[in-house]
Amino acid sequence: MHKFETPEPIQVCVLGATGSIGSNTLDVLARHPDRYRVFALTGASRVAELFDLCQLWRPRFAVMPDVQLAAQLRKQIQAQGIPTEVLHGEQALCDVAAHADVDVVMAAIVGAAGLAPCLAAAKAGKRLLLANKEAIVVGGQLFMDAVKDGGATLLPIDSEHSAIFQCLPEDRAAWSSRIDHIVLTASGGPFRERDPQTFAQISPDEACAHPNWVMGRKISVDSATMMNKALEVIEAKWLFGLQPTQVKVVIHPQSIIHSMVVCKDRSVLAQLGTPDMRVPIAYGLAWPERIESGADLLDFTSMKALTFNAPDAARYPGLALAWQTLTGPAGSTCVLNAANEIAVEAFLNRAIRFDQIHAVNAQTLSDCLPEAGCTGTVAGLLDLDARARSAARQVVRGCLQ
Repeated sequence: MHKFETPEPIQVCVLGATGSIGSNTLDVLARHPDRYRVFALTGASRVAELFDLCQLWRPRFAVMPDVQLAAQLRKQIQAQGIPTEVLHGEQALCDVAAHADVDVVMAAIVGAAGLAPCLAAAKAGKRLLLANKEAIVVGGQLFMDAVKDGGATLLPIDSEHSAIFQCLPEDRAAWSSRIDHIVLTASGGPFRERDPQTFAQISPDEACAHPNWVMGRKISVDSATMMNKALEVIEAKWLFGLQPTQVKVVIHPQSIIHSMVVCKDRSVLAQLGTPDMRVPIAYGLAWPERIESGADLLDFTSMKALTFNAPDAARYPGLALAWQTLTGPAGSTCVLNAANEIAVEAFLNRAIRFDQIHAVNAQTLSDCLPEAGCTGTVAGLLDLDARARSAARQVVRGCLQ
């Protein structure tokens, strides 16, 4: 008789394990214990939460951003006899993402801080599940070149880009001959019916109360301003090799249709499902297979209507910045992302009003012009990111006067 060997478990590195995407990823992994193992977990500042995850998953590595937080985590882990090595810093993030024993990297670090480990995973040829849209918004061509040169498999995790990906053939060479344009759906956030004249009174807690999705505070604010959709437009251009004019946006409050592909024959392909991030996460983990995600089934009989509206420019002025930066000087998308991170942070800290976020972004784009050739290297991009953040902070200070 032949003895059939059990396949080795797939080793997963979760960058940003304590955030909402990280938590949902671990939920999906827990449903398939024979298929996946957690190799490494990283966190930003939540030591207690990462310690709990290390107790549960017992990864080989855990990574914190700085030495003090790492020391706190290491002390707790050693006291419990957990066989997890604690590392710290950006290089450690890159090292675990590119580790020879890692098969899959979930990139769920929020903001431009995720660029370096994403590039490391891409260069190492990993299956890279991209939930960190900022990495591609900042990295642009440099990031896509790293994916190609490293032989990585890049799979989008944002629900909208996953939906587009699911509607396209596996043969990427066929994409350009089939796509007329794509339509990214947007819920419209919590203020789609609120009078824009009252936006100055919006509090951080109100902006973070998304009607459909459970997300972190930064992305919740981005959803309220529709800056998340602006970043997704930029991401879609790079992911699917599109011209900026081939990316459209429509408000779909029910968040049932996650996005659509309009084909050259005018057929429209759409991916539908309940608003649950475990669906695109499970798809990315198992592609091209399908595995249980834990999400509820979509009940068509309970749906009263699916509605669609054009975005209101007065309500969502930041959305237009996507196309402005895509047609502007190379590096403009990096400046926009940096400015928005500073503006959202200032709003969450109550340093500026909600209606001033767009003003910070627009003024920073005007004040911080990318230098020719700055997007060709990581160092150039990081320098541009730093200059844009400095310019944005100056604009924020002006808002306080």
